[in-house]
Amino acid sequence: MIHKNLTATQLIEKSLRHHETHLSADGALVAISGKFTGRAAKDKYVVRSDSTENLVDWGKVNQPISEKQFQQLKGKVLAVLDSDESFYLDLSVGADPRYAMPLSVRTEHAYQALFAWTMFRDPLPSYSDHALLQPFSIYAAPSAHADADEDGTNSETFIAINFDSREIVIGGTKYCGEIKKSVFTVMNYYLPQMGIMTMHASANTDDSASSAVFFGLSGTGKTTLSADASRHLIGDDEHGWSDNGVFNFEGGCYAKAIKLSPKAEPEIWDACHTFGTLLENVVMDENSRTIDFDSDRITENTRAAYKISCIPNHHPAGTGGQPNAIVMLACDAFGVLPPVAKLTPEQAMFYFLSGYTAKVAGTEAGVTEPQSTFSACFGAPFMALHPTRYAELLAERIKKYNVDCYLVNTGWWQGPYGVGERMPIAVSRSIVNAAVSGALAQVEFETDPVFGFQIPKSLAGVDSSILKMRNTWKDKAAYDAQELKLAGMFLENFEKYADKVSEAVRAAGPNVQSKVA
Repeated sequence: MIHKNLTATQLIEKSLRHHETHLSADGALVAISGKFTGRAAKDKYVVRSDSTENLVDWGKVNQPISEKQFQQLKGKVLAVLDSDESFYLDLSVGADPRYAMPLSVRTEHAYQALFAWTMFRDPLPSYSDHALLQPFSIYAAPSAHADADEDGTNSETFIAINFDSREIVIGGTKYCGEIKKSVFTVMNYYLPQMGIMTMHASANTDDSASSAVFFGLSGTGKTTLSADASRHLIGDDEHGWSDNGVFNFEGGCYAKAIKLSPKAEPEIWDACHTFGTLLENVVMDENSRTIDFDSDRITENTRAAYKISCIPNHHPAGTGGQPNAIVMLACDAFGVLPPVAKLTPEQAMFYFLSGYTAKVAGTEAGVTEPQSTFSACFGAPFMALHPTRYAELLAERIKKYNVDCYLVNTGWWQGPYGVGERMPIAVSRSIVNAAVSGALAQVEFETDPVFGFQIPKSLAGVDSSILKMRNTWKDKAAYDAQELKLAGMFLENFEKYADKVSEAVRAAGPNVQSKVA
């Protein structure tokens, strides 16, 4: 039996009756995703065909499968969905109707459908007739499993995209993020072909419709810093940038919930204590039904899915004008990058292609010191085309609309992880507020001798002594060594793009010789 277009309340009732979820004291649903508490990155596939052959960036991210393999996997998913109850929703992707795409989602579990209802948008009365924006369908059944020998997969889990038949099939995993990010991959494939920049970024806007964009990998503060009570939230994760401005793809937010604080993140905290919010892999007391947001007993990647309307200052239309500021967030556990640096368009391309942050010791088995993480475009796992295509679109728009670009370190100062301290959110907020208001562009800067970007000499509301990170370290020699180490990591990572970008972009990276000399 297929339940078509049930309301959110009906889906909640179904999920509870089927014992898929539990109700928290505040009415939020708690779901446990089982084996997978994050994306199955090694199990994502794209159908290789004449139309995709020269467009998709084939490799570890976009692994090729044949049409025959896809149909085998689809058959296994449909066998599960047709065997019992399933849940079907008509939805939409894209707040700007000129670039919106109809989306249908059919799931095995009611709470998966609730997640899709939360994350995506209501269907529109009409859509563009553009060939690239025709309806797309998702079929998700965690109980469907691939046979690696029979289906040519890496495991029993699969997330497979067929751009020709315009379908996604998901099996072997209950992690809701697979539904969200597979659709993002689809938009990252189609919209750049139409000249639209797609961004793994949050965005907000002021009353004059001037917007700001925040790029950043998980844990850098993208969601936290964009949810500013003084501005209107456009969206927290996935956006397009056209000649009409910035627009959200989604209708919901999927925020990391670990160590959520009512003081630092009041809007998100309130959303997580709202009826109908879906909390994934959080720890709940069985008796009191209260949530322990500090616990990582199940995973550090705890999540909260809620409608963007839960954020009081959200922008109802999900759109904004042209950005006046782009902020690239990095959680630098090495304690090297300054709290903020101004970037040229070429430097913006370099750091956008680099997509840097750092893991800290203890977050993963075997990680005993900070480890650099480079994810192109701040979202390599979701980019269907070559990263340089997105970087070119970014550079074009930065120059066309004269947008100020900044690199902001939300990581460590006074030393690396284990020695120094995490940058206070209040400091990062002051910096971001200055960036989006335009005040930061007006201050006096000096050039960093190694990284080449511009560091402010002073900034209202921020202690000037911390603007140059070296000043915050007691051991200056240790800082110098750490700085050269990180600069070298940037250069080594960028080598794979060196023959695909201009000389100006290649030269926009660090200059380790300046320090050695």
